Parts: sequence; C-alpha cells; structure tokens
Amino acid sequence: MSFLRSLSFLWLLLMLLNPADSSAQRRKSSSAQKKTTRSEVAPKRQQEATKAASAKKAAPVVQSRNLPVPFAGQLGQSRWVDSVMQTLTPDQRVAQLFMVAAYSNRKRIDEDSVSALIQQYGIGGLIFFQGGPVRQSKLLNRYQSQSKVPLLVAMDAEWGVGMRLDSVQRFPYQMSMGGVRDNQLVYDMGTEVAAQFKRLGMHVNFAPVVDVNNNAANPVIGYRSWGENRENVTEKSYQYMKGMQDAGILAVAKHFPGHGDTDTDSHLALPLLRIDRKRIDTLELYPFKSLIKRGIGA
Repeated sequence: MSFLRSLSFLWLLLMLLNPADSSAQRRKSSSAQKKTTRSEVAPKRQQEATKAASAKKAAPVVQSRNLPVPFAGQLGQSRWVDSVMQTLTPDQRVAQLFMVAAYSNRKRIDEDSVSALIQQYGIGGLIFFQGGPVRQSKLLNRYQSQSKVPLLVAMDAEWGVGMRLDSVQRFPYQMSMGGVRDNQLVYDMGTEVAAQFKRLGMHVNFAPVVDVNNNAANPVIGYRSWGENRENVTEKSYQYMKGMQDAGILAVAKHFPGHGDTDTDSHLALPLLRIDRKRIDTLELYPFKSLIKRGIGA
C-alpha cells in the first residue's frame, strides 16, 4: 500500500513540475471540442441562411413610397380632435361637415353673411373663390377669429391660386404640363402651389384633375386635363399631388368617377357616362385607383 501511495505522489509531483504539457493537452482537447462544435454548428447556420434566402425570395417586395399620411389619418389619433369633438353638441358636429363659399371681392353684406354662419351655426370650413390675396388674408383672419373650432380652408386652384386671385403667380394649365417629359417639374409646381396656399392660410386644394381627356366635344375639362393617355394622366397627377402633400397641403383627386368622356357641362346639367363596367374600370377609374393606393388625401 505504501508503494502505491508513493507512486501516486510521484505522479502528482511530475504533473506539477510540468504544467505546460497538461495545458497543451487541455488546449488540444478544447480545440478538438471547438472543431466538433463548429462542424455541428456550420450545417445549422447554412440551413438557417438557406431558409432566410428562400424566405426573402418568397416574400413580396414592398417598395417604400415615402408617401405623406392624409390629414384624416394624422388627425384620427389626435387627442386635440377628440377633446374638441366632446365639447360640441350634435348640431355643432353636423355643422362641421359644411364648407361654405367665400369671396374677397364682394360687398360687406356678403362677408357678414359668412360671419353669421360661422358664429350662429359653427360651420366647419370655407372654400375661397374670386378676390385678391391681401383682401382674402384679412377676411380669413376675421373668420378664424369668429370660429370656435379652427376652420378648414380650401380653394379650387388647379393651376395655383392665380386661378382665383388677382396679382399672384399663375402656373401653366395641366394640359400644357401634360407634354412635359421631366415629371420633376410637375412635382416642383406642386410644392410651389402649396407654398402659395400656406402663405394664405389655406389647407386643401381641390386638385389635381385626374380625368382622362378622351372626348373632343367635352365642354368643361379640356385644358384642365393632363391629356388623353391614362398612364401619363396618372403619373402627372401623382407628382402634382405628392408635391403638394409633401409640403403639407391636402390634395383632392377629381372628378370622380371620371369627367373626361362627357359632352355636358356639369355646372349646368347632369352628365352621363354611357360606357360599360369594364371600360370605366380600365380607363376612367384607373388614375383614381392608382392615386388612392399611393396616398392621395381625398
């Protein structure tokens, strides 16, 4: 027994005196374990990479359009909107749905009649027509001061506020811009029109016209359309819309469901579209569908 104890003691002493060998053995065994682990992990990683690549191929490609959120979408989650709506009676809420025509080139009695609608009924908005920029600005300041809820202010300004107001910059008609190959110019026009609107305290432009001008006898659309090609009409309308909405002005596509193939002035009578469902889906509604998908505000 003493011999065995002495032998064990001698072996332990040799191990203590030569630690390099033992550490080398530990490194060898450790590297062997790592190799084994890596060889086991590598196939798993390859499998995961293969699955990820196949998933990418299978997944639909979603392109970021950097579209502005329509004003309704922005205000839908607003605490301010909710708090104001809670203070209104049912009649006042109904009145918020009305937008009344206003002019800055008429008599005082006309201006006072609009003030009465604001103060007595609490109408929700105004759409300005003919007048001048300075007169309209002063009049709008008066109307906003009389309204309990801030007024939503609009204009039907297809080629800028110069369509309605004197002494301001006028932009080309849509048909003129329809022949432009560089669509960036249409976008730039949209941003400039938006700057006019913001300077005048307005929020909504009833433009662009997205009607496809495919009836030469049409008495009311004509030069207000980008042209007769649906793709060109759609792309020009989108650039104009995007230019305005990127600058904070709500754009409105009109005249739904399409006013290009009519021979009647809708200001004077009711036009009829004598076409079938397939035709209206593939031509008249084509620009509307595209702009709705790409973020048109209204």
